Amino acid sequence: MSYVFAPPPLASAPVVGTTARFPVHRIYCVGSNYRAHAEEMGRTGREPPVFFMKPPDALVPVEAGATGEVLYPSLTHNFHHEVELVVAIGIGGRDIAADEAMRHVFGYGVGLDMTRRDLQAEMKKRSGPWCIGKGFDHAAPLGPITVAAQAGTLLEGQISLCVNGTQRQHSALGEMTWSVPEIIAHLSAAWALVPGDLIYTGTPAGVGAVERGDLIEAACTGLQPLRVRVS
Repeated sequence: MSYVFAPPPLASAPVVGTTARFPVHRIYCVGSNYRAHAEEMGRTGREPPVFFMKPPDALVPVEAGATGEVLYPSLTHNFHHEVELVVAIGIGGRDIAADEAMRHVFGYGVGLDMTRRDLQAEMKKRSGPWCIGKGFDHAAPLGPITVAAQAGTLLEGQISLCVNGTQRQHSALGEMTWSVPEIIAHLSAAWALVPGDLIYTGTPAGVGAVERGDLIEAACTGLQPLRVRVS
């Protein structure tokens, strides 16, 4: 097959313990999936999950022990961090039952849902789509993926984020409004999941702005930490 120009390289993420990489198909994200963060964003109760997407080439894969780079994006003056547990899908499916969902998981990583908060807020006021606030270049940093057999189910544990050594976000994974199996069930009812899909599962309370030069360090129980600098 020939193309009119060379296709861009496939987005991929490192996998712990191997030189093989995880090829990325789509990046799904869950909005306001921790109780305290939902409250700080104006949501209450156990509303149905909100899904949005980031383009695969928004991924910033970071190798174990390395410090990745996130470019401060254009058009914003309120660039926010959101630390998230990321689920990597290894077996696809549609209408997956929650009690069958975990067998579809290849592994897990720690990710950042970087957000142009001012642009997102403006689009919310206009009842418009969030794409400009969520789907820009460098919007989805991700640390190495740990396979599920090593990481476990990750239904419990802790997730946290520090900026320049000061903790800003911390929560138990059990504080998710919708658990990983429930997220997979809801998501697969709307889209057919395929191997290579990533699911950013939502962020706890404490999101906030970062500036050029800031060092972001994110961690989750049982996973390789993620470190990026804003430039």
